Amino acid sequence: MSLDRLLLTGLRARGHHGVHEHERRDGQSFIIDLVVHLDLARAAGSDDVADTVHYGELAVAVVGAVERDPVDLIETVAERVAAVVLAHAAVQSVEVTVHKPEAPIVVPFADVAVSIVRGRAEGPRGRA
Repeated sequence: MSLDRLLLTGLRARGHHGVHEHERRDGQSFIIDLVVHLDLARAAGSDDVADTVHYGELAVAVVGAVERDPVDLIETVAERVAAVVLAHAAVQSVEVTVHKPEAPIVVPFADVAVSIVRGRAEGPRGRA
């Protein structure tokens, strides 16, 4: 049986991540998309938010994770976000996409992003 999905897309945060000094100094927008895998049957049966992941609280926590402690790479930001999502007991795995639409790229582009998939038995360096 496959797990259910909770999707949270287009979360916007302002962060100071990047390898360039001006990115750290000035900051820029980051957009986060989540696909959270969990079993929603209990929540559907009980109609109780305690039996699922409160997506409003999750959104606040994810934005907070993106906005704190500057790092060089959006890959690192994605790992941080995955850890925040996996801290919820009901979550079995998560796909995190971090978009950096204002990346310092010298040619015209629409977006740059990284996507990672992490689960309970996985660490930041890959699958267990």
